[in-house]
Amino acid sequence: MKLYDFDGMFDEKLSQYIAKNAGKYKESEWEQIIPALYKKFGDTLVKSIGKTPNQFYGEMDDLTLVKALKTHLKNGVPVSEFLCKAIEGREGCKSLMLPLLKGSDDEIMYAMNILGAESSAIGEYMRILLTSDDEDIKNTCADYIKEKADEVKEEALIRYGEGKDKELMLEILSRCKQRDERIYNILISEFRRDIENVPMHASYLAAYGDERALSFLLDKIDEEGITYVEYQELKYAIETLGGEYNKERDFSGDEYYKLISAHNENSIDLFSNLKNN
Repeated sequence: MKLYDFDGMFDEKLSQYIAKNAGKYKESEWEQIIPALYKKFGDTLVKSIGKTPNQFYGEMDDLTLVKALKTHLKNGVPVSEFLCKAIEGREGCKSLMLPLLKGSDDEIMYAMNILGAESSAIGEYMRILLTSDDEDIKNTCADYIKEKADEVKEEALIRYGEGKDKELMLEILSRCKQRDERIYNILISEFRRDIENVPMHASYLAAYGDERALSFLLDKIDEEGITYVEYQELKYAIETLGGEYNKERDFSGDEYYKLISAHNENSIDLFSNLKNN
């Protein structure tokens, strides 16, 4: 299969364009111009090929498109957005992308980015999450799994019980939409047990959305000695679940509170100076 480095071609043309227009645009303007130029390049005839990048991939069938992606990755040839967009636009490519989830780390990342939270991929994401040593891959899997958390609820409960990637399992369980007493009891138990990670567990209770957690959150936020960070996350969780907490608290001795206060004061002074100027 003939491979073309369309991104390399674009970079060459872009360098020439930037050189011709040196000093004409600000950096913020280039940030808008370059994506527009890249999009335009997709419909620009490449004389050596006789097609535009979009035409080149648009004329391929589903199987050839996926094969092209795999060949690019295998040979270290940059994968252009034009190829990825062509695959994303084909319904038939989805099932063909699934085997890549058993491939190299590069294949897995491209497959996940293209498939997103497809139900057909969620089971594989769970397998990868539990077996991969790559934190980026694991976190990406978790992000997509959370969108379809109910589909892996039972396995997440089993893995949590085994202590396998416990925090990720809690995060996934907290995103389940179907009410389940097992999940509620686990989230409450972890919130009460793990006093070193109160903000994190409060966020899980907020995400799960069971109003019964309010009494536990209100008891915790009323404790003396909680940090400002804990207070903020607890208050957010309480309000998310429809509750209120209006008691005045003094965090003047909290290091994080002092840092935030100092930052806010500096910001006010800065804007004041700008107005005066």
